Amino acid sequence: MAKEKLKTKKTLLRRVKITKGGKIVKKSIGMGHLKVKKSVTNKQRNSSFSEQENKGHRKMFRKLLNKHGKGIKHAKS
Repeated sequence: MAKEKLKTKKTLLRRVKITKGGKIVKKSIGMGHLKVKKSVTNKQRNSSFSEQENKGHRKMFRKLLNKHGKGIKHAKS
């Protein structure tokens, strides 16, 4: 019997970017709407991208992204 193929999780693919060097970069949460009541410093801090450093998440993302996750580097021990 042939092994079942896993589908790529498209929602994760939209929320995460894989850099050329193999890092997972994601946008900060909580900046979709209701920005009037947030301070300027808070908005500036949350508008930037941050690297996903958790080893367990990297492993899970690689599995969920299938062929799109091939370039993800393993986290340093």
